[in-house]
Amino acid sequence: MTDTPLLKVRNVSKFYGSRIGCSNVAFDLWPGEVLAIVGESGSGKTTLLNCLSTRLMPTTGTVEYHTRDGSYRDLYRMSEAERRFLMRTDWGFVHQNPADGLRMTVSAGANVGERLMAIGDRHYGKIRETAGSWLERVEISTDRIDDQPRAFSGGMRQRLQIARNLVTAPRLVFMDEPTGGLDVSVQARLLDLVRGLVNDLGLSAIVVTHDLAVARLLSHRMMVMKDGMVIEQGLTDRVLDDPREPYTQLLVSSILQV
Repeated sequence: MTDTPLLKVRNVSKFYGSRIGCSNVAFDLWPGEVLAIVGESGSGKTTLLNCLSTRLMPTTGTVEYHTRDGSYRDLYRMSEAERRFLMRTDWGFVHQNPADGLRMTVSAGANVGERLMAIGDRHYGKIRETAGSWLERVEISTDRIDDQPRAFSGGMRQRLQIARNLVTAPRLVFMDEPTGGLDVSVQARLLDLVRGLVNDLGLSAIVVTHDLAVARLLSHRMMVMKDGMVIEQGLTDRVLDDPREPYTQLLVSSILQV
């Protein structure tokens, strides 16, 4: 990790009329760090993720991103085209439902290759070769490269979505309940895969999950949300092993019964 944050989040709030989506959230995210945002359904974690990834404009606050040229840019002051370019190249977004992050009517290879074309690759042979090597990396047989995602199982679709996101070597990946809706055995393999890729690539990631076991396995640091507010944050093991807030204690005792 360097001594320069990749993301500087300051006082981000999102209000829907009188209803709070998230309120006054502030933190730094460091290169190579995985941050888990946890909480029950309706706690505001997905609203916050959508604000951080510019899918949703906050009511107040700033998010500054440390770009590859070494300068900080306020994400909300970027043009729409600049933000789209960032999402296609430097960032990834892994949806809970892989169908939201894939083009279901084109081949697995084309799903991965599209991201490469977005950063200027034009050599068909090289694009196909890179797509094939990424399919292998996420444990999809290369003989499925011409199959469409709708022919894949849920776990395979999620692995394909991960390959599509990581092929451009992004610096930051957002994940929204990446193991939601998958069988327990499939979840375990997927989490193992994600943890290995994040470590190998030195990625920064922000992972939204209601599953504290996922947070423990993937993240270095954790933020607990309730009613749109961050009520506790710290190193993941510290928060889970010695929770300070009564709400966090309740979450831990109800979910981490082993």
